[in-house]
Amino acid sequence: MCIECRGNMSEYNGPEILQAMREQWVSMTGMAGMFVSSILLGLFIQPIYNHDSVRAFGEEGTTKGVNILFELVMIFIFTILIIWLARKGLDYLIKGIVMVALWFSLLYSVWPITYLLVVLFDNITNGFFSLDTMEFLMISGALGLSVGLMLLLHKYPEWYVVNGVGILVGAGVITMIGISFTPILIIIFMILAAIYDHWAVNKSKHMLELADTMIGLKLPVLLVAPKEKGYTFREENEKIMQDDLVDVPDKSKAPKGKSRDALFMGLGDVIFPGMLVISSVTFLPEIGPVVFDFWPDSVAIHYGPMLVGLGTLVGGLFGYLALMTQVARGKPQAGLPLLNGGSILGYIISGTFAIGFDQLWHNITLL
Repeated sequence: MCIECRGNMSEYNGPEILQAMREQWVSMTGMAGMFVSSILLGLFIQPIYNHDSVRAFGEEGTTKGVNILFELVMIFIFTILIIWLARKGLDYLIKGIVMVALWFSLLYSVWPITYLLVVLFDNITNGFFSLDTMEFLMISGALGLSVGLMLLLHKYPEWYVVNGVGILVGAGVITMIGISFTPILIIIFMILAAIYDHWAVNKSKHMLELADTMIGLKLPVLLVAPKEKGYTFREENEKIMQDDLVDVPDKSKAPKGKSRDALFMGLGDVIFPGMLVISSVTFLPEIGPVVFDFWPDSVAIHYGPMLVGLGTLVGGLFGYLALMTQVARGKPQAGLPLLNGGSILGYIISGTFAIGFDQLWHNITLL
């Protein structure tokens, strides 16, 4: 869950950092756009999944702290497992495990799309198909579209394919976890994850090794924002994150490659702020008028929770802006400390004004 900007630059300070940001504003703005798009897509499909039967640990699990600890431990175990497999040269096994996980998450965001398409088709044909046929079309459409996207990713892993699938996968994960935990548990999760991210990127540096593995396998667990025309993600090497930590005395003799032409951000840097956005609109009190009631037979979103969710997103963007001042230095950065910190502040500030500070918290238990 690290973020890095690659470019022909050394360490910058003060005005030079602002100049570096101005030179890279297109890629940084593009990355911010993908950050927002994935979270807003999760917000759009949230009402479909806002039911107790869909929550990861059921209704009672939404306030149990042990479930958050379980999620964090699983992230750590998964990271170590992938790194171990990579060191053993078992790339095919890594790709198989990650592709299956990505496909499952992709289904969550693809299903509403196929639902809309089938309903639109039914309206055009004036109800020509039966309900059973409609259900079959929805299921087969979701499976076909998700499998097709994964095959496209496997055959042609260019940056825009990786980004498109990554945005959809991020929205699915954001929704799955956001509807499963109350905001206070999500915040605890975010704080623990930020501490782990800082250690994994800046101390042990195993997160950089994980990022290099995923880049080498061209998997959509990160987002890519090209800095120049003609950039191709398919030609990325497998050690760009770790290689960037090696000091080169003569920068003019540093090896040049396409990796210097893009900004990379781990999908986790989108997912964690997004989870708090979704949790806000899911669990906060239904204060104010209904502002989003698009999906039939679903729980509508009210003005108060929606304002808090959007305020959380804005807070995350401020954290992103602060992060970009560090990324402009040209070194890998732990994204979660600033992104999660900004999102949490956005949640508290917007929530205090929209629904009241005392309404932002839920009673939680360890078990």
